[in-house]
Amino acid sequence: MSFNKALYNNIFRRSSTFALTICVSAFFFERAFDMGTEAFFRNYNKGKLFDDIIERSSE
Repeated sequence: MSFNKALYNNIFRRSSTFALTICVSAFFFERAFDMGTEAFFRNYNKGKLFDDIIERSSE
C-alpha cells in the first residue's frame, strides 16, 4: 500500500507533475519503440537495403 501512496503523493496529486510524467514517459516510449521497429526492419530486410547493396558493390 505504501507504493500506491508514494505514487499518488509524488505524481498523481498535482496535475503539473502528472502531465510532466506523461510527456517524459511518451518521449522515452517513442525512442524505444522507434529503435525496436528500426532494428526489426533492418533485420527482416537484411541484404535488400541500400546500405547493404552499396557495401557489397564496393567489394
